[in-house]
Parts: sequence; structure tokens; C-alpha cells
Amino acid sequence: MAAPPFHDPRRLGTIFLPDAAAIAAAAAEAGLPPAARDRRTLHPVIVDMQVDFCHPNGALFVPGALADLSRIIEFIYAQAGRITRITASLDAHLPHQIFTPSWWLDAGGRPPAPFTIITAREARAGRWRPAREPEWSLAYVERLEFLAKKPLTIWPYHAQIGSPGGALDPSLWSAILWHSLARGAQPDFLAKGSLPKTEHYSILQPEAPPPESAGAGRAEGLIEALRRSDSVLIAGEAASHCVLETLEDLAKIFAGEPRRLSRIAVLRDCTSPVAHPETDFAALTRERFRELERRGVRFLDSTGPGPF
Repeated sequence: MAAPPFHDPRRLGTIFLPDAAAIAAAAAEAGLPPAARDRRTLHPVIVDMQVDFCHPNGALFVPGALADLSRIIEFIYAQAGRITRITASLDAHLPHQIFTPSWWLDAGGRPPAPFTIITAREARAGRWRPAREPEWSLAYVERLEFLAKKPLTIWPYHAQIGSPGGALDPSLWSAILWHSLARGAQPDFLAKGSLPKTEHYSILQPEAPPPESAGAGRAEGLIEALRRSDSVLIAGEAASHCVLETLEDLAKIFAGEPRRLSRIAVLRDCTSPVAHPETDFAALTRERFRELERRGVRFLDSTGPGPF
């Protein structure tokens, strides 16, 4: 169906206050059946489409994200009658975390620049030293290497809790509210990434949570909801990090259930990789996506044929 009258594509990528009353009125006029009547469930999972990632002036803008945002919003309006429920994750960070500049110092006492990669070898050699939790922090970068995870990347301060940059893009939020009211379906908003002593790319669980936080941050409710869904669609930012690690976790969780894994599809025109000054994350993402496709995950375009 066509986008409702309150949706103005010219406001995409800007911060504004959505008119909830207008959204509710448009939802009431949509005439869509309740989602509870769906014979097959379609569950889009929208990863971290927040201001800091999707707006050109955001703290960690992902090139291509604005176009991704436009396409996922159009998809919601076009397929609203088939979408059963929507989950949207949100990065939710604090000023002092293992991946923020405030956590590390060089030999001269200066914090690392954003996008610095700290390897276990460099940490052992003292190239970078932790400003807090020194023994634990050194062990953490070793553990990332042992687990074959991405090496520790220092990110710009982004998606800080309570900040405008941490908010869901308002045009996307408006589309989710409209769908919720039009179909009587409660959306899920999943905050992640507030454990200071670990990264948290995947929306399903942290990268390497400390022993005292074992089980913390694991989204058991969402995992079960995805297990019950007939079709799961993944979109969002960034393809190279939070989307990719979410898919890797799903592939592990459903490793013995190929039928369920085949129900997962990526809307490849609704996700883009991080641009890094030294690492070609786009090439690495393409390689990992090809491997996931071989394992059964599907890759579709939001406007093409698919499980919707």
C-alpha cells in the first residue's frame, strides 16, 4: 500500500518530533486486518537504525545508510498487511566502555583516535594501556583473539543513552508506530550495548561478556520469537558489524535446524558496511555474507520477490 499522508520523505535524515495523533489517525484509516489473524508470520528485525548511524551528521554515519533507511520505511508501508511484528534494536552506550577512547591511553597518556584497532600484541607490548580495569582489559583483547572475534576497535562516542544520536530515526519510528496501531501488533524495542566490559555488536548477545555478567545481554525472548516466526527479515546498520554478527549468531543458534535457518533473509539493499580508513569492511562483509548464504541464509531485495 502507499505511504500514509503524514510521511514526508524530504524529512528523512533530519531530527523532528513526529505527530503521534496524525499517525494514529492514519493507522485507523488504513483498514488493515489484525496481525493476530496472520496465517504466516513475517518478522522484520531492524538493527540499530539510529540517528548516529543513519544521519549524515551522525557521530558514526554509515555511508549508504540514508538510502537503506528510505527503503526499509518504504518496505514497511508497502508490506504492512503482511508484516506481523517488528523488532528494532538500539545501541545504548555509556561514556566509559571497553571500546571508547576514554578506556585506553598510549605511552604518552593520550587516548586513541576513533577507529584505532587495538590488537592483543599491541596491548601486550604496551603500545596501548588500559586507563581502567588494567588486568581484565588486557585479558579481554587476548580473549577476542582466542575466540576469533574482530580485534578491539575504538569507536567515536555514539548512541549515548539519552542523546539525540541514540534515538531511532523519527521517520522510521513513525512507520513502526503506524504499523503497530494499524495492525494491533506490539513492536519490540531492544536496547543493547550497555555492559562496559564488552562489545555488543549482535543484537542477540555480547561479543565476550565477563564471567560476572554471564548471560547478561542475551536476548532469549527475541531468540524464541525468531524461532517461532515463519519468515525473518534482517535489515539495518551496519552490515559489517551489528547485522553481520547477528546473522553469525543466528547461524550458530539454528545450526542444527536448517529449516529454520532457511527462513532467515537479509534485505541486502537495506544495510551497508562501516567505512574504515584502513580496513576494507565492505570486502570482508561480502565474503562473510557469501559463507552465510552457503549455510542457508537468503539475501533478497526489499522490492523484489521473497517470503513476503
